[in-house]
Amino acid sequence: MKRTKIALIGADGQLGSELNKVLEDQEVFLLYYPEFDITDKAKTRKTIQSLSPNVVINTAAYHRVDECEDNPEESFAVNTIAVRELALLCRDLDVALVHFSTDYVFEGQKQTPYVEDDPPNPLNLYAVSKLAGEYFVQNIPQKYFLIRTCGLYGETGCWGKGTNFVDTMINMEQRGESIRVVNDQWVTPTSASELAHKVNELLQTTHWGLYHMTNEGECTWYEFAKKIFELLGSNINVQAVDSLSYGAKAQRPAYSVLENKNANKIGITPFCRWETALEVYLKKKGYGPG
Repeated sequence: MKRTKIALIGADGQLGSELNKVLEDQEVFLLYYPEFDITDKAKTRKTIQSLSPNVVINTAAYHRVDECEDNPEESFAVNTIAVRELALLCRDLDVALVHFSTDYVFEGQKQTPYVEDDPPNPLNLYAVSKLAGEYFVQNIPQKYFLIRTCGLYGETGCWGKGTNFVDTMINMEQRGESIRVVNDQWVTPTSASELAHKVNELLQTTHWGLYHMTNEGECTWYEFAKKIFELLGSNINVQAVDSLSYGAKAQRPAYSVLENKNANKIGITPFCRWETALEVYLKKKGYGPG
């Protein structure tokens, strides 16, 4: 069987690393920042053209949510303008574009999981820049998979942040720090490993369009933290706080749980519960009870 040629942007990041593992049977070209910078329009076009891929997967993003409030130029350069250029390039080369977006495009007023048909209404600059990028993906290339996910964590850690929520909680406990976590923002923690496997399934189809892809279930960030320590057999005290008391610069939606409606419709293997995925992750990382 002929292997698909894939240009993987952000191959050493949290999701990119997992995609590299599951796409090992394909011909994958690994593109790393800063050697490959999607904001460098000319170099990006030249590099992608020279690789002649069938698919371009973009995992690059500026996703330090609070920092984005103070850096609108960089946020839009990475999350919007560079995405537009990738979309134009993929259209010109007639290749498929896979791009990732966020649950934060929703305002969080809904009390049931958001589906792909729900109108977005972002609350912070990061989410606005990601939504603007979405519009270019949806309106420029003929072949695209636009994937929104939520609460992502992976073994490699998040590029630029250096870690993820799970590892941050565990590191704080190990350092003896007090742990305060918001208990009024509902999300679905999602395994980057499991997401990568579902993306691989999606790539076997030509059902182009917008997809929500997260683990099943929902919890607050506080409940997520409590579950981490429960699975590790730790009785550390986690303090629940509200968003106002926590004092983050960027406003987050109170409820941004996603329903995998379109993925289920086309027969993508269902995601497991978030608690199950978390347990698998902790075992993979070698974290043990006590």
